[in-house]
Amino acid sequence: VQLQASGGGLVQAGGSLRLSCAASGRTFSSYAMGWFRQAPGKEREFVTAMSWSGSITYYGDSVKGRFTISRDNAKNTIYLQMNSLKPEDTAVYYCGARVRASRDSVYSRADDMNYWGKGTQVTVSS
Repeated sequence: VQLQASGGGLVQAGGSLRLSCAASGRTFSSYAMGWFRQAPGKEREFVTAMSWSGSITYYGDSVKGRFTISRDNAKNTIYLQMNSLKPEDTAVYYCGARVRASRDSVYSRADDMNYWGKGTQVTVSS
């Protein structure tokens, strides 16, 4: 499984960005997916996750109400819509995939993910 994240960039506080993560593999629809982020000098932090069924989502407290995860199985892609961005959202954002997942389970620990993309930088200026 290969994951490729894109869509990062520089944005002012209060702005929006949409990240994408394209996955290889014929069984993408059965992968539970997640977004994590890592700021310099900090550990990788959970952002949001979605079950492979698409019916269950889970958000970290710091992004709840501002970020939205979605998936398009026809395109083997997940998205992260980020609104009302804050300087503290600045980080490298990674998408992760868990390939053996229960239909309606979400995974919020980095150790739960089997595969990672290379990450995309998001910088929010004040």
